Amino acid sequence: MKRLLVANRGEIAVRIIRAARDLGIATVAVHSTADAAAPHVRLADTAVEIGPSPAGKSYLAADTIIEAARAAGADAVHPGYGFLAERAAFAAAVADAGMVFVGPDASVIDQMGDKVRARQVAAAAGIPTIPGTAAGVADLAAGVAAAGEIGYPLMLKAAAGGGGRGIRVVDDEAGLREAFGTASKEAAGAFGDGRMYLERYIRRARHVEVQVLGDGADVVHVGERECSLQRRRQKMVEEAPSPGIDADVRTAMTAAAVRLARAVGYRSAGTVEFLVDDETHEFFFIEANTRIQVEHPTTELVTGIDLVAEQLRVAAGEPLRLRQDEIAARGWAIEFRVCAEDPARDFLPAPGRVGRVLLPAGPWVRVDTWLEPDSAVPPFYDSLLAKLVVWGEDRHSAIRRSRRALGELTVEGVPTTAGLFADLLEEPWFGTGTFHTGTLEQWLRDRREAAS
Repeated sequence: MKRLLVANRGEIAVRIIRAARDLGIATVAVHSTADAAAPHVRLADTAVEIGPSPAGKSYLAADTIIEAARAAGADAVHPGYGFLAERAAFAAAVADAGMVFVGPDASVIDQMGDKVRARQVAAAAGIPTIPGTAAGVADLAAGVAAAGEIGYPLMLKAAAGGGGRGIRVVDDEAGLREAFGTASKEAAGAFGDGRMYLERYIRRARHVEVQVLGDGADVVHVGERECSLQRRRQKMVEEAPSPGIDADVRTAMTAAAVRLARAVGYRSAGTVEFLVDDETHEFFFIEANTRIQVEHPTTELVTGIDLVAEQLRVAAGEPLRLRQDEIAARGWAIEFRVCAEDPARDFLPAPGRVGRVLLPAGPWVRVDTWLEPDSAVPPFYDSLLAKLVVWGEDRHSAIRRSRRALGELTVEGVPTTAGLFADLLEEPWFGTGTFHTGTLEQWLRDRREAAS
């Protein structure tokens, strides 16, 4: 691998370019007109404009990106996360163009990206799955029939995608009839496939994911991350390890993730995601993500492993350098997704001109960002400004350092979620780690009611 095109923008493009430079790989940035002066454009060795500001005409224009890679002499493409990262057709097109796709093979993306097929693979590997449909449900009548067998409450999910799009929780048949059409249309718009997947809903569940690395022949896990603090199915705060599982659950869950990845010959970095019943401590496979995750820095801080660099090495044809007995976690890491959103206005995205920016620093504080003073937050993309990640010798010290780091963070000109996180750290349930996937939304509702 000599020249890598990064088919993304923002903090993940900066992250990938830095990892490639550390390995001596030249980089090519792509950018829309809105991102012409973005940091990832300056950091790369070469930059190519790929279209106007809307993502559909630039960062989602697969043919244009492949042509840019050819023109720049790239021999590999890294998709980052989001945009084209889990599009099997894009991975196949990159390979057909004679370049390396930094990720699993298109067939694996296709298999794991479909929740129904991924569930079938997991069940065949002996991994517990939540009761749900054996295939994607295309219409309401089939959904009502399936729900009668699964039982309520249940969750509607897009069969062909993730990221929280299309998800609805319904308590009875009336709720299913009301939600099915809207959820199916949302899934069709996001993934080109309106089929829905139905599964039993666990009311007090933790969302825990296991990081895996594979080279097509061997697979290792790199521990787990807690991802339960979510709003509208979107993660806001993550940590590694999980405060909500014990050693026995951890051992069984990580082994299950490795079995699943081996079953499909997984190559690259990826995650296997589980729900853990907070009352019975049972865990169930829910989906696999065939890409680097937004929250990967938490795992990097507790293990000392550069996951993006390992992705690049494996993509270049190297075997895994890591054995399972060489991977150990030390301490605790917490990540906060700092977004240009206004919590006081129901998290309304807040694009605009940024003035003064002060980023926290000091021992064991990491900030992955594209943000600079006097820069513009464009309205066309995700509102993520920065990922603030801290490490401590234990969870208590990580929380204490998080207070200090959030107190140092200053972004003038647009509202952000940083102040909300500072308040969150003071909640007793956060300090004790006694939360589940519904806790954050309930806390936010309580705050709104108290303020009204």
